[in-house]
Amino acid sequence: MSADQKLHLPSLTVKGFRGIKDLTIPRLGRATLLAGMNGSGKTTVLDAVRVFASRGSRRVLADMLQTRDETAVFTDENGETCLEPNWSALFHGRVLDADSLISIGNPSAGNRVEIRARASEETPFWEDAPPLAVSFCGQERPANSDCRERRLSQAPNRESESMPPALACESLGPGLPSGYDLARFWDNVALTDEETRAVESLRLIFGDRVQRAAFVGEDSDARGRSGRRAMVKMKGESRPVPLMSLGDGAARAFGVALALMSARGGFLLLDDAENGIHHALQRDFWKMVMLAAHKNDVQVIATTHSRDCVKGFAYAACELDDAVGLLHRIENVCGKARAVSYSEFDLKIAAEQGIEVR
Repeated sequence: MSADQKLHLPSLTVKGFRGIKDLTIPRLGRATLLAGMNGSGKTTVLDAVRVFASRGSRRVLADMLQTRDETAVFTDENGETCLEPNWSALFHGRVLDADSLISIGNPSAGNRVEIRARASEETPFWEDAPPLAVSFCGQERPANSDCRERRLSQAPNRESESMPPALACESLGPGLPSGYDLARFWDNVALTDEETRAVESLRLIFGDRVQRAAFVGEDSDARGRSGRRAMVKMKGESRPVPLMSLGDGAARAFGVALALMSARGGFLLLDDAENGIHHALQRDFWKMVMLAAHKNDVQVIATTHSRDCVKGFAYAACELDDAVGLLHRIENVCGKARAVSYSEFDLKIAAEQGIEVR
């Protein structure tokens, strides 16, 4: 494997975002594994990277809040009760005022997203903009730049012309990928060499019994209900069988393999990366992830609570010459967070000696 490409985020600083007041991870790898206690901020780091990749997209911020039921009730001009994202929940301490500021990225390179309260005099003349001012690399994102509906079709948008484009970013876990996401990923690789590589991920579990895979049925809706299903042709079986009938590990491995291709040139975020993958397969799983991440220029950031996952990650990183695999244990007390860092060598020693790094 040749020398790795330049990383989108060689380091990460998060300030004022959700449960993190100030955290710096001095070095990220092609694949970075985050460990730590529940509530330490591991998933918040994944959310922060998602915000960075989107360049502070209002839609991503709103989706993040709505997914966690962080909504606020208000009464519109017609007296009807409505829900909208509780924007203050994005900020540390859940306070949105003139002093509130979120900063995510690599400050030393000026490569960061900043989010603050929008001053009252900045109130726009379109109706559905959030009370946030967002900038990336010093370029302001218009408050209406990605609203689903614009009250005025030609709202000012001069700043967006110089706003750097968003990076691809796919998120999986902690549960299994939805049928909707699997089908969406598959459409990006169907009838290409990448399709074969995705099928090979199933061979981590079933060996050469796996022959082919395909999707059948009508399109799913956005919630992943019904619609198209992944089917797998197994040696010795007269008819294809549903992927989901092969177990959680098959669905997880297949979904990660496909997501690595869909996230080309961007990020793949894996929450509870060990879920569904047997401890004996962790090394091969991570080798697949690291090789595909290198090939597709994807930066993988994952979380775990599993010692077996850490061990498999460590051995995979040490076996691949140019793979940069790093682990950080996140510690967070009352928002005062720090990252304890482990290199590939440190991880291998810890795995061999049974040293706890989670």
